[in-house]
Amino acid sequence: MPEYEFQDVYVPRGVSRNATRRLLTDHAEYGHWELERLRLYPDGSRKVRLRRRIIRQVRATW
Repeated sequence: MPEYEFQDVYVPRGVSRNATRRLLTDHAEYGHWELERLRLYPDGSRKVRLRRRIIRQVRATW
């Protein structure tokens, strides 16, 4: 079963959709994060949970 690490990002209500999209795109491209959950609150703020897979290297035994 894969292991993931998580990062929570809070986007305040004054930030536009395009700015939020750019922020999440940058996280995805450069940090290899993927969107797990996005919650939109009634006041317009957003709480985003990102995840990325933890890749563990197996030690070579010679």
